[in-house]
Amino acid sequence: MPKRTKSIYAGLTQLGHLSRLPASPNDAKLERVANPHPRRLYLVRFTCPEFTVLCPVTGQPDFAHLVIDYAPRRWLVESKSLKLFLSSYRNQTGFHEECTLAIAERLVALLAPRWLRIGGYWYPRGGMPIDVLWQTGRPPAGLWLPDQGVAPYRGRG
Repeated sequence: MPKRTKSIYAGLTQLGHLSRLPASPNDAKLERVANPHPRRLYLVRFTCPEFTVLCPVTGQPDFAHLVIDYAPRRWLVESKSLKLFLSSYRNQTGFHEECTLAIAERLVALLAPRWLRIGGYWYPRGGMPIDVLWQTGRPPAGLWLPDQGVAPYRGRG
């Protein structure tokens, strides 16, 4: 491995190592790496089509398709740590809005991105889907921002 590559990943505790699923989102360690292009304006997208959390009232699983878009500055989220963080919700309870915003807040605190948005597209329970959408503000001028690509619920409209 080239010396520069080694130094970028120094200090990561999960990538390249056997990692257990964290017991909770609070126990999950989100990790970051230096952005090799901190002056360039570009979009990073993570899609999690099988996000799961337990309903705090019924204990039944709720499923969502999450789309996380961000324009990085100095830091990039390390993807294995993000996967473990998102997976740590599966045995936790939380309302749709609470989970979606908590994920966004953790990422903003970790990365201090130029811009971030999250789309939590929750599958229907009781015949009603819930979409939770949030962003840090207006997207930067010139940022290519494709649609999040989640098909609308066929019963809408």
